[in-house]
Amino acid sequence: MSNTAGKVIKCKAAVAWEAGKPLVIEEVEVAPPQKHEVRLKILYNALCHTDVYFWEAKGQNPLFPRILGHEAAGIVESVGEGVTELRPGDHVLPVFTGECRECAHCKSEESNLCELLRINTDRGTMLNDGKTRFSKDGKPIYHFVGTSTFSQYTVSHVGSVVKINPAAPLDKVCILSCGVCTGFGATVNVAKPKKGSTVAIFGLGAVGLAAAEGARVSGASRIIGVDLNSNRFEAAKKFGVSEFVNPKDHNKPVQEVIAEMTNGGVDRSVECTGSVQAMISAFECVHDGWGVAVLVGVPKKDDEFKTHPMNFLQERTLKGAFYGNYKPRTDLPGVVEKYMNKMEVDKFITHSVSLSEINKAFEYMLAGQGIRCIIRMEH
Repeated sequence: MSNTAGKVIKCKAAVAWEAGKPLVIEEVEVAPPQKHEVRLKILYNALCHTDVYFWEAKGQNPLFPRILGHEAAGIVESVGEGVTELRPGDHVLPVFTGECRECAHCKSEESNLCELLRINTDRGTMLNDGKTRFSKDGKPIYHFVGTSTFSQYTVSHVGSVVKINPAAPLDKVCILSCGVCTGFGATVNVAKPKKGSTVAIFGLGAVGLAAAEGARVSGASRIIGVDLNSNRFEAAKKFGVSEFVNPKDHNKPVQEVIAEMTNGGVDRSVECTGSVQAMISAFECVHDGWGVAVLVGVPKKDDEFKTHPMNFLQERTLKGAFYGNYKPRTDLPGVVEKYMNKMEVDKFITHSVSLSEINKAFEYMLAGQGIRCIIRMEH
């Protein structure tokens, strides 16, 4: 065991004290892991839009002070009671969802929606005892989606920690723990385009580009990117996107534009925006008879999806995907191996900052600059 095992660790963390205000680098105390928990030394983060969304706290219950962060990589520092599959020194990816391996969903070959560990954005404490493992000056700091990786050390449930090949570069594969798998898996595991297919991707952020990459490696003949920001089109070419549609450039619904471009509609579409209008367009732009649309983006809580039932009766299929339908502990090690065997991940990484510069990463994302910004956790 490490010489810090069983002890409180003091370390640096980027704390969100209130909604929309710059994160503050603080010295926090991180308690030892309890039963079925693991304490991790986080080496690298990537900023995901979900972190920004809950930092802004415009569409959900605000919970502060909080340590955000969930797309990350690190090393096991110590383990709590009952943890047998991980040991200090293991290289791992913490994941915002989990796999208990005991519930009906985990035992199903079709589902990755673990009943115990599926994402819960409102919970700011650990499952074991309803308390936080973070504190400052004796006062608790809340957790975020079971990961809270904007801290040099964090505590997670063992079911949300994935052991990976120690040869994998953590500053690259950290982005596999959320965005890339979410988009890539939505295409290859759920939409399943056949070679020669036409595919439309709605939203060309990191998740959408990962979905496009999934279409590219599946052998799609045409990949059409749809985004309201035309500045994203050039970068998307690296991910196989060859045609672009900005809905603002047309005076008719974008689904009609795409249907005209493709002689009746695309074979597959993947929506990665969270806009309910984009979701409707993604469904209505697929071809009758065989078209499949997959929804990935998270809508606002009061949104409603409306389309005519005839769109279903004409044999269009609508599906949803959570985390690319990957089971974290079962499937993620294999995705890392794909990276080791030339899966193209590095092209997603466009910026890098140190922990002390973490607010720059937020500025890049809010300005729509780049795709993924790596945060080096040394201060």
